[in-house]
Amino acid sequence: MASQAEKAAIAEDRHGAKSRLPSSYVVDLSVESFDKDLAAAIVPEGHAQEFDSYTERRVLRKIDLYLIPCMWLGYGFVYYDKAILGSAVLFGMTKDLSLSVIDTSTHPPTTATTRLSWATSIFYFGMLAGLYPMTFILQRFHLGRVLGVLVIFWGMIAMLTAAVASWRGLFAQRFFLGFVESVIPTAFMCIVSGYYTQSEQALRQSWWFSSTGGWTIIGGALNYGFAQITGGSLARWQYIYLFAGALTIIFGSLCFAVPNSPVSAWFLSAEERIVAVERLRKGQTGVRCQKLKGSQIREAALDVKIWLVALMMAAAYTVNGAVSGFGPLIVSTFGWSTLDSILLQFPLGGVCFIFILVTGYLSSRIPNIRLILLILCCLPVIAGCAMIWRSTWTHRAATPVAGYTIIGFFGPVVSLIISIGMANVAGATKKSCTAAAIFVAYCVGNIIGPQLIKTQSLKRHYPELWLGLIICYCIVIVLAFVLYSVLRSENKRRESLRLNEEDRDRLAFKDLTDKENPYFRYVL
Repeated sequence: MASQAEKAAIAEDRHGAKSRLPSSYVVDLSVESFDKDLAAAIVPEGHAQEFDSYTERRVLRKIDLYLIPCMWLGYGFVYYDKAILGSAVLFGMTKDLSLSVIDTSTHPPTTATTRLSWATSIFYFGMLAGLYPMTFILQRFHLGRVLGVLVIFWGMIAMLTAAVASWRGLFAQRFFLGFVESVIPTAFMCIVSGYYTQSEQALRQSWWFSSTGGWTIIGGALNYGFAQITGGSLARWQYIYLFAGALTIIFGSLCFAVPNSPVSAWFLSAEERIVAVERLRKGQTGVRCQKLKGSQIREAALDVKIWLVALMMAAAYTVNGAVSGFGPLIVSTFGWSTLDSILLQFPLGGVCFIFILVTGYLSSRIPNIRLILLILCCLPVIAGCAMIWRSTWTHRAATPVAGYTIIGFFGPVVSLIISIGMANVAGATKKSCTAAAIFVAYCVGNIIGPQLIKTQSLKRHYPELWLGLIICYCIVIVLAFVLYSVLRSENKRRESLRLNEEDRDRLAFKDLTDKENPYFRYVL
């Protein structure tokens, strides 16, 4: 059943005053079941209700104010938590936990970092293991309560990293850390698709995902500060994990305030909640339905566009797998000191942050430009990989650092893939399945990336890594062209249909999928 807050939202606003709604807003409490979209609890299914643009803008501003900062911080902590490992290995973790092994059978002896690669990758195996249980829990139970409990557990596990004494213990800790963190990206993708129209989603998606770049800079600055620690009974990397875990627990306590849907958004009045739901009617994407539907799962599994989006995500995110776990270590091989290597993460983070926001803004202003922008953003990543691979790695070489910086364009590529994937599906269960598929691909890319780094090929500039990333981004470009063709063709077919416009409003909150609803239109 829907939450008590959602039932209370029907009759009273957040101050306890009776709602001043038109008489047409009669609510049928019998619709409050898992079978239907929660929107049916506060808006009539048969026809749309009128509202003025000023009220809609006010509602949108409130939603932005309360949700976006929360998501920006949340995903920032996710990224910081993953990227800490790259700095921690420069602060003694590699030696303390025996993450590197010296191979004396070679002449001269070589250092293998296979354990470090697996410490990075195993985090994403944990995410994969947690993905489907978390997806079910998110759809079945109250969103804010689920997030609050799991984020606090995540913070506690992060703090326990400081107690790890061996590489085996680190592997176990990283697995469980990934398991609980898997709730965040899936939840945020569903929140955006449940509160915003298709035209608004790209910009809002870019706002919270820009924390990837923002926290590359913030995290780098924090780690640079921890590098100044010279005393104390703990190693510097242990202090970093204790601090990150504490921040996460504080954030988790705030997550309990996240509403289950626009229907129960405590920061909106009763009238504003209705406007928040009604304005989603035109896009035909629905709000939230808490029943898992087998038919929508089957449709998602057979939907070619979901497969294309997932493959694009897997190929695009191989960069992050390498950069988040090995970024400072890679830069240090260009002849820079430990502290310099941390500071040189700032330009990459800046490129990532700025262009995620730029592409999000352009996508919200220019119709059907998302896939074109995605293809254009792939080109600097390819160029950056080539620059690093083929340049001369002299002491403090500038060219590989410049190439490393423009690799930051992977951020807008991934942001656009998420935006395209989530804006082009309807039906609550199908949206959850799409978010899960994107996230599986995200994990696969992050698992593959670290495995491309072979320390034995350092003198040849890690050719497996840079060539592998170039191939992956060429694949992304090809798949983007295919997806563009598929979506454009389907939109043309739908435009040729003779439809009764009176049915458009009636079908909006029936929890239909994009394939079931002929009024749905795909964004390119």
